[in-house]
Amino acid sequence: MEAVNDMDGVRISYEKAGEGSPIVLVHGSGLSRAIWRGLGYVRALKDQYQVVSLDLRGHGRSGKPRDESSYSMDRVTGDVLAVLNAEGINAAHYFGYSFGARVGFSLLASHADRVLSFISAGGTYSSPAGQIESLFFPGYDAALSAGGMPEFVSRWGDAAGHDIDPQTAAAFLANDALALRAYFRSSETEPGVPESLLATLTAPSLLLAGSEDRLRCEDSERAASLMPKAQFHLLPGRDHGRTLHPPGPLLELIRPFLESGG
Repeated sequence: MEAVNDMDGVRISYEKAGEGSPIVLVHGSGLSRAIWRGLGYVRALKDQYQVVSLDLRGHGRSGKPRDESSYSMDRVTGDVLAVLNAEGINAAHYFGYSFGARVGFSLLASHADRVLSFISAGGTYSSPAGQIESLFFPGYDAALSAGGMPEFVSRWGDAAGHDIDPQTAAAFLANDALALRAYFRSSETEPGVPESLLATLTAPSLLLAGSEDRLRCEDSERAASLMPKAQFHLLPGRDHGRTLHPPGPLLELIRPFLESGG
């Protein structure tokens, strides 16, 4: 299925499964909606919820513009709204990982009426400027420009000290290197959501981060202290890349949070 972002005509690919109260699942940088099926989240949630997962612009089967201006946060949040509108969904629960969680913070700040509750996994409300190299490796921009996705994945594995798991590697290799480069460059200039706004975000929120994901852990704990209806839960032993896997411990937190209405 596809929706169209009216701001610029970019087509957004999505799928849905199950019935019930809607929940939107939004992936992280370089990934696609396939992670939610691959890790078992769709299967775990579809018996109780209408699960809608989408490919953000520049990712998966969605449109892949190569200009940096196409990846401004207002256009990315517009992608989520386009999918909700296409399905006639007035408001949904929102579950985002990494960049998907950052999109969720921005969606809360700009369109709070469309969010029933918010789940952030390895997310941040602050600007990602300077953080992309720490998440991947120094020189990622040049690797994308010169060697494309194979070079990026190879050097990422070298920096991590181990091969990137096959599922994640396959997702990254499927990307358009120049579109992903434009997305990353745009991300470096995004200001994030000011802390002064966090106190106004009243949607019930569950903020999750791994103990080995220092920056996202600190930001999530800080956000939970400022947001009126937010709670923070530490995921012991997990770094950023392993935030979602295995899913069992997260689902043990997510299910009762959703069942309580957030």
